[in-house]
Amino acid sequence: MLSKIFEALYRKVLVNIVVKRASTLVYIELYSKNGANDNVNAEFDTIKPDEQMLDFITTYTKESPYFYISVLDMSALQGALPTCSKNRLAYYYDLSNCEYKCYNEKWTYYTAKPELYEIEKVYKETGVDFIFSPFVVLANFFKDKTTGPLALYALVQDSFISIAVFEDGDLLYAEHLDMETSSEVDDILLSSDLEDEALDLDANTGVDLENIDVEDDVEELENFSDIEDLDSIEDIEEFADSKDVEEELLESEDVLEEADEGSFNEDYQRFSLIQTSIAHYYKDERYESRFLENMYIADAVGVSSDLKKYLEEEMFFNVYVRKTEIDAEVCELAKEELGL
Repeated sequence: MLSKIFEALYRKVLVNIVVKRASTLVYIELYSKNGANDNVNAEFDTIKPDEQMLDFITTYTKESPYFYISVLDMSALQGALPTCSKNRLAYYYDLSNCEYKCYNEKWTYYTAKPELYEIEKVYKETGVDFIFSPFVVLANFFKDKTTGPLALYALVQDSFISIAVFEDGDLLYAEHLDMETSSEVDDILLSSDLEDEALDLDANTGVDLENIDVEDDVEELENFSDIEDLDSIEDIEEFADSKDVEEELLESEDVLEEADEGSFNEDYQRFSLIQTSIAHYYKDERYESRFLENMYIADAVGVSSDLKKYLEEEMFFNVYVRKTEIDAEVCELAKEELGL
């Protein structure tokens, strides 16, 4: 009883951290039972906590003994499987070196243990209470859709794309796509193509290209590692009806930003990754694959009109785009976990 009274004297401080390619978003919500909630956010030019970020966080966490640190899992080695049966999990993936959790007794999400231990290590000064899978974010964000007919869903971040196929609340297929790995492969292929072109040019024109080097510089993936546990999520509040308006079949010139050369290249890369992933879904006999017509995109980066155009014209999808503030979505998961 005394603990409840003591707890009522303080607001809860929910700190939510999302690491991007070259920066980190920190969204903080000060939660009060009487509804007097405040929030603040900032972006820092670092992918690991530095002094400035820690000062920002502690400015708010020191106001209350009830603070909670949530991190979006940005591990490269993670995914989701269409079962919660331990006897069936190994049929889809070897989870011997992974932590995994069942979502709503329907499907499983997992992350490699070293990746999770690294998150715990990186945030040792603040501690970590919750690590949320992007597949849980995706399922929560499209909760009003995933319980319906068969459709493809994607959470688009700047470094990763989380792909999932849902029907009637059941996960049929999922894949976590790494933009950086794909970029490195593209660089290798591009270098190979350039070398082939150079050889052809040398043979056809007699120009001596022997002393010209074609740079083949492939960036190494950072070796991540992890924490002990992932947190399960139960049912979360339905989206406001207003969000349905946002996801009408959007005309690209009205809603999506016009792409510069960089975003054009990135969106083509995203399209290629999605296309390859769906080919896996159709061809892999382990999965119950059927023809996909509708695709819902949770856009956390501001994709250009090109991505939608590629998916519609090349894969014949009906594409619906819904903008998301992913740091705020992580906060919603934390509140659900805490029963707020």
